Amino acid sequence: MEPSYELFDHTADVGIRAFAPSLAGLVKPAGDGLYDVIGEVVPGAKVERIAFDLRGGDPATLLRDYLHELLILFERSERCAKSVDVSIFDEQRLAVTVEAAVIDDEQSAFHREVKAITYHELGIREIPGGYEATIIVDI
Repeated sequence: MEPSYELFDHTADVGIRAFAPSLAGLVKPAGDGLYDVIGEVVPGAKVERIAFDLRGGDPATLLRDYLHELLILFERSERCAKSVDVSIFDEQRLAVTVEAAVIDDEQSAFHREVKAITYHELGIREIPGGYEATIIVDI
């Protein structure tokens, strides 16, 4: 199974389903799905490395918290995760380092404002060949 995602309509919101052969593999497609909800987010050339070390909860909550951090990075710093390196993703911890690039405003197209990453219908489940994560974003 190749990591991937799909968007789906949800009452007044948008859902993201990410698929991957491992928990760690869910991180990149979930983030890509978030950016797809926002629009066509094009990273620029200027990059900095940023580490996120999230603890507690369960894997679905950790993934939600990571997407929340990406949303804050997008809103406050006008940056997006260009590449992702997951060093730990287990029941209690998610440690990720991203190459965060300044967003190229001229080439990007913003379609929706994401207000929040919700807990509604949040979940990760095992499926044949890997895992599926479901995340609902408030737009």
